[in-house]
Amino acid sequence: MDNSRIAILSTVINFDLYSKSSQFFPKNIQKYVIDGRNGMHGLHSIFYMMKKLRNKNIEWLIMADEDVLFQDTKIVFDLIDKMKSEDYMLSGIRDGGIISHRVYNPHVINTFFSILNFKELERIWNRNEIIKNNYILENEFMDDISNLIGSYETTSLYEPYYCFYFWLRRKNKKFLFLDTEMYKDQISNSVFYNEKIFLYHTWFARAYGNSDKHTERIDDLFNLLAFKADEISNPIIFRDKTFFIIQKMKKNYRRVVRKILKIKNLGKK
Repeated sequence: MDNSRIAILSTVINFDLYSKSSQFFPKNIQKYVIDGRNGMHGLHSIFYMMKKLRNKNIEWLIMADEDVLFQDTKIVFDLIDKMKSEDYMLSGIRDGGIISHRVYNPHVINTFFSILNFKELERIWNRNEIIKNNYILENEFMDDISNLIGSYETTSLYEPYYCFYFWLRRKNKKFLFLDTEMYKDQISNSVFYNEKIFLYHTWFARAYGNSDKHTERIDDLFNLLAFKADEISNPIIFRDKTFFIIQKMKKNYRRVVRKILKIKNLGKK
């Protein structure tokens, strides 16, 4: 496989954690970061990703948050081989029924980790179509979820980014849903492929360095990986300098509109 056409993207809110976790990311591929400290995440991050990464000759994009700790990166490339040979568009972990504290829609993934056929995404990309897919019909997706032992809601629209994955599914793109188990701390989860753990997801990235409880818990997972503090990661970092201001302006505009409508409704009484 040509690693020059594989990249890894992280939307980061805690750069101290990223400076450690990224040292365990897959080697010899380009690392990109979206600076999420201005509030950019989820669907906004996906849209910004396309703005910055289109036409960079990327075929496969690994998406991993800074609280993802890779145990065995070779398995990531094995996954890509499988996805390529069996025409999968995306792989990841269901956002309901499989992680104890994620009880939402099992027909889409949680964005903490995924592998995406970026070349195909570039070919079909349509932002307006994606936005219009923020809905779900009852019994629309016929996954066999009978083996899910956790709670879930098949009609959940909990995350705004769900529309991106609904859009892909409605275009008949294949998803490879991976297996996971809760770690002994009952917060983190381990992710499997072919019954072998290849990464841990710690959750609560924002709390690392700010909460003793979560810092100690995450450091315990680092200890499983034989952390070496002398290794350095040098990603290309993207930051939308106008994002926070624009979002604040939109929020204020919506607030003003609501007030105007409220005054108008009062005047009709």
